Amino acid sequence: MPEQLALTRLLNAIFGGIIASILHALGIAANPATAISDAFAMELVVVCGLIVFFLLVRFSLSVEKPNPLQHVAEILNEFIGGQAEQVIGHGYQRFQAWVTCIFLFVLLNNLMGLIPGVTTPTSSIIVPLGLATPTFLYYNIQGLREQGLIGYLKHFAGPIWWMAWLIFPIEIISHLARILSLTVRLYANMFASDLITLVSFSGVPLGLPVLALGLHAFVSIIQAFVFTLLTMIYLSLAVAHDH
Repeated sequence: MPEQLALTRLLNAIFGGIIASILHALGIAANPATAISDAFAMELVVVCGLIVFFLLVRFSLSVEKPNPLQHVAEILNEFIGGQAEQVIGHGYQRFQAWVTCIFLFVLLNNLMGLIPGVTTPTSSIIVPLGLATPTFLYYNIQGLREQGLIGYLKHFAGPIWWMAWLIFPIEIISHLARILSLTVRLYANMFASDLITLVSFSGVPLGLPVLALGLHAFVSIIQAFVFTLLTMIYLSLAVAHDH
């Protein structure tokens, strides 16, 4: 078993016993020394980093003299807002906070693999699954809020009423498959990128690891964008009234 990161060991020393007890109560075997994984520890770093970033931006907002953090936040807001407006359309603003957080969280977790000795959190399948599941719940909840229970169920029945008995179960299975699709796409790409990076560092030419790191950064950005884009597409389909 690979050696844990120092942060992971610290978290397990403090919280491992508590988490193991909770898992034992749920019938899941857990060792206090390994109850918290490296992937979770890195996710926690990303969450704390994003909270600090947003707080710094919030409390340093200035119209006359915007600082670099504010510029970054504005660029990000314009980019995600522009994409959301194109994909979701009218009323996209209420979903912008969610898709922005999804994009940043996936991107930063993907880029964690560029740090020597750190395995990309999203190359552990539980992390993409943990992102795909709330995304699935979120767009369905928004669809129910927008259209009501009956209206949203009609969304699964298709446009031809006498074919509803066939279309409805197919649509349900298709929607459930989105969890698997979001999970496997992100996991497989980041796992492969991590593997390529690891193999490249065993090569002799110095340029090979540099190219692998560049490829990892590129894949990280693309996969974060794809995950976010799919989230926006699912939202647009869920809240649309013209099915």
